[in-house]
Amino acid sequence: MDAKSNSTLTIGSLQEFWMPFTANQQFKAKPRILAAAKGMYYQSDDGRKVLDGTSGLWCCNAGHSRDSITTAVSQQLEQLDFAPTFQMGHPQAFELA
Repeated sequence: MDAKSNSTLTIGSLQEFWMPFTANQQFKAKPRILAAAKGMYYQSDDGRKVLDGTSGLWCCNAGHSRDSITTAVSQQLEQLDFAPTFQMGHPQAFELA
């Protein structure tokens, strides 16, 4: 994992982004920043491993940054990133269904 520092974050930049379901004043006083993720762990901006117990809010149940998934997604994006489903189709959509 390549974690980047939060040195570019300022009090001003923290004010611009509202985080739902978060005690924003407490967060802004002591931000907890995630900088990277691999497998089932996040990495904080200060280098600590943090277990992702909710699978990226149930969006990453196969883990973060899995090579097989990033390769497949990259290949599909290079071939066709979007196909409308109104009176048209795409072969992979039917295969996955």
